[in-house]
Amino acid sequence: MIKHLTPVVLLTISNIFMTFAWYGHLKHKNAALWIVILTSWMIAFFEYCFQVPANRIGHQYYEAAQLKTMQEVITLVVFCFFSVFYLKEGLKWNYIVGFALIILSVFFVFKKW
Repeated sequence: MIKHLTPVVLLTISNIFMTFAWYGHLKHKNAALWIVILTSWMIAFFEYCFQVPANRIGHQYYEAAQLKTMQEVITLVVFCFFSVFYLKEGLKWNYIVGFALIILSVFFVFKKW
């Protein structure tokens, strides 16, 4: 069972890096765009260092569609924390409903039909 969690942990770490790469620069709007792009690429390198092994290990236990669904849900959870605590933006009710509907997709992807 613990090996099944390894991809989840690695994908979570990966998504923390990627969220900073994609959205961290929003707090630094005065930085030159080329610096932001270069910095984002450097952060994304570390994202890939966790994401690639997560998918390689995870594919032993999950199908690719399940891994992708897992990654999307983890991305939403990480993004919610990032948005509230780093960007200081609130989560509106419609965001929460939309995210919940995406999370509901987990049921359909992981259900054994």
